[in-house]
Amino acid sequence: MKFSKLSQLFLVSGLGLSVAALISACDIITVDYVYVASSAGSGSGGAGKIDIFAADSASGALRPIDTAVSSGGIDPVSIIVDTAYANLYAANAGSDLVAHFAIGLDGGLTIQKDSASLTTQPVAIAVNAADTYLYAVSGTSSATLTAFPLTAGALGSAVSAASFKLPTYPSDVIIPTGVSVLANNSAVFVSAYDQSAYNPGGTTTSTANPGWVFGFAVGSNGSLTEVSGSPWKAGIKPSAIVSDPTNRYVYVTDYASNDMVAYTVLDGNTLAFLPNGPFRTGNEPSAITIDPRGRFMYLTNQLDNSVSAYTIDLASGTPTSVVNSTGSSTNSTEAEPVALIVDPALGQYVYTANYYGSSVTGFVLDATAGSLKPVQASPYPTDSKPTSITAIPHGNHATQVTDN
Repeated sequence: MKFSKLSQLFLVSGLGLSVAALISACDIITVDYVYVASSAGSGSGGAGKIDIFAADSASGALRPIDTAVSSGGIDPVSIIVDTAYANLYAANAGSDLVAHFAIGLDGGLTIQKDSASLTTQPVAIAVNAADTYLYAVSGTSSATLTAFPLTAGALGSAVSAASFKLPTYPSDVIIPTGVSVLANNSAVFVSAYDQSAYNPGGTTTSTANPGWVFGFAVGSNGSLTEVSGSPWKAGIKPSAIVSDPTNRYVYVTDYASNDMVAYTVLDGNTLAFLPNGPFRTGNEPSAITIDPRGRFMYLTNQLDNSVSAYTIDLASGTPTSVVNSTGSSTNSTEAEPVALIVDPALGQYVYTANYYGSSVTGFVLDATAGSLKPVQASPYPTDSKPTSITAIPHGNHATQVTDN
């Protein structure tokens, strides 16, 4: 077949565009898989969803890589992955269970037959660094911490459970809000508030301090024993809790006081207040995380639709607010950020799950200063009303200091 010069020009142009598109596609290197749980019409007839995204290594931009999968129940409130990045667990408040998923090499999720049943609604879950136990805090009228053994990722039957009581107010209603396990697996800490003493819009029957952190030592058989001195005061309404990678500090956000309470870990499982706290946050802090290096901390401010950034003094544990290079300390998100993570591969990106925005907002983390700037094309749409977010690295990466 013969081609005219014009036809040849179109052919060459078309081939050039195809090659350019192919090169651009090849330039997209996935550094993390990001998972977002959404309530997606929770209720008696609804079910939860988990969206799966791939994060671009160069920009942090997210792209969906598969259709959303069922969370294994109704109204997922917390999702986490194990430290082997081979398993994902979803706590479903509407089903009173924790579902287990195997994570494929392509980031896909496959639900497993094992699950953990609870007698009350789960609020938050955590897996210890050894991947030997999953801890679930549950209850809307009575708080319980339950330990489930993990065998090659599979959930076993509960081996221990602990209830929450204030020594001088044993009949008060304690509502759990978060759980954190020390990296050395020596203790589990739970944030909670006393609904009998703090109940906006309702009646109160107690004069106890409203906010608390409960601490439990972990035995070799998984047993949970409340440690001496527990519980410790934690403001008015603790909303989230995190411990640093060195097992030395614990931080709790206080939703009602708009601040953060910080503690030093003593003797492996007891807490003492940092002397210069509490530390100011934005309005209604709702979630908190620490980057893999243990140098920076980030929290979501639910009312302000923002993320606050802090540097952590490694010697004292003191957090100091970070101001961006633009002179602003505000990092805006869409409506009601309720969960956030730092990417586990490079520690270079921060993502928030925005409940009323039905989206994820992404930021680039300056690993020298800890400041944030928006990821390109952010925010990214999710299913309805996301509640939790987690991620795994894709491939082998070193968490390092990079300039952005």
